[in-house]
Amino acid sequence: MGFERIAIVGAGAWGTALANAVARAGRTVTLASRDPASAAAIARARASPRLPGSLIEDRVVVVAAADTAALSSQDAILLAVPSQHLRAAARVIAPALAAGIPLIACAKGIERGSHKFMTEVISACVPAALPAILSGPSFAEEVARGLPAAVTLAAREENVAAMLAHALGSATFRPYHSTDVRGVEIGGAAKNVLAIAAGIVAGRGLGASAAAALTTRGFAELFRFGRALGARPETLTGLAGLGDLILTCSSLQSRNFSLGVALGQGQTPAQASAATGLAEGAFTAVVLVELADQAGVEMPIATAVAAILDGALSVDEATENLLTRPFRAEG
Repeated sequence: MGFERIAIVGAGAWGTALANAVARAGRTVTLASRDPASAAAIARARASPRLPGSLIEDRVVVVAAADTAALSSQDAILLAVPSQHLRAAARVIAPALAAGIPLIACAKGIERGSHKFMTEVISACVPAALPAILSGPSFAEEVARGLPAAVTLAAREENVAAMLAHALGSATFRPYHSTDVRGVEIGGAAKNVLAIAAGIVAGRGLGASAAAALTTRGFAELFRFGRALGARPETLTGLAGLGDLILTCSSLQSRNFSLGVALGQGQTPAQASAATGLAEGAFTAVVLVELADQAGVEMPIATAVAAILDGALSVDEATENLLTRPFRAEG
């Protein structure tokens, strides 16, 4: 099984960054935009408007995602589209895909309505594909520039995960492979919600001590939830869990953190979303809480974020609720 020809579907910031990273790994790369007009414009400019200042590597070919001929010849495909759009993107490219092709989700979220994780969506739309997930602490701008980053790539079959990691990896982009697909998915989805909470703390000016407490207790929630759904401890404490949580809870490069900052500064959810752009955690929060309730897992911080985004609680009310919870043993 060789992975020399790699396609990335989704020419936004993350898709463009991944295209550059995979090109630097020496692979033949196709970057497929879901918008034909956008594909033509990106091909001419050799840059994505979602990632200004970062030129696309010369060896990357830009096409439209509807170009079945270009996608049918690929050895593996990365789906770098938002989690709530992944189903539609998978359906568009499904007719072009050969049986057994690895289809790697690069989104961090849970689908609303179905409560499905990304690899479950892939399996539902493209049953003959080999679903996988790529996640970890990484900002698109830094990956596009070739700055060092390490992530986790998980597939159910260890040899597939290892070979994909080798195919995508380079001196500056380091995928660690795993078979804990669900653990990697949970880490990416949950940390986005918790990053919003961390942003609220920063925007409200509650201090560094509160930020450290929030991140630590947030990780406890992530860990409880992950273990209840069968994730491995080493995955949750690794790059796709704790590592990604640390990154996104501390930087305005994270849209989720930025959304939280805007909320903490008094903006409404609608105003904050308009100002910061797409933040996956805003869509994931309510689904995460619903799944946690079904599993009997208590996630007070995630629940507070969901209530704030829904308009059911103000930031101050949610903060007071968390600060007046009963004292208990740590765990």
